[in-house]
Formats: sequence, C-alpha cells, structure tokens
Amino acid sequence: MSDTPLQVNCPTCGKAIIWNEQSTYRPFCSKRCQLIDLGEWADEEKRIPSSGDRSDSDEWSEEEE
Repeated sequence: MSDTPLQVNCPTCGKAIIWNEQSTYRPFCSKRCQLIDLGEWADEEKRIPSSGDRSDSDEWSEEEE
C-alpha cells in the first residue's frame, strides 16, 4: 500500500483536498461547499434518476386512504 495520501476534488467547487481524518467535511473542502450541495438536493436541482413516474411512497399513500 502506498504512503501517498489520497487526493480528491470537492464535488462542489473542484478544489483538491486530501482524503483523511483531518478533512472534516470530506468529500467537500469546506462547510460552505457541503451546505451548497445540501441546498441543491433540497431544491431538487439534483436527484437520483428513476425508471418510473411513481415511487414506493406513492403506492403506500394510496393504501392508507
């Protein structure tokens, strides 16, 4: 195993960071970038693609009615 630290790019700003225990916000470089990413998910700018128009929770809601 190599002693070279793993370097990754922040998914928000692209800044290179070292992936280790001292990188508190990994994979992000800072709290700011972490919160920007969270906001994008909350605003539904980012989403996980699905194969259908309905989710399991939609079916569950109909069963309750």
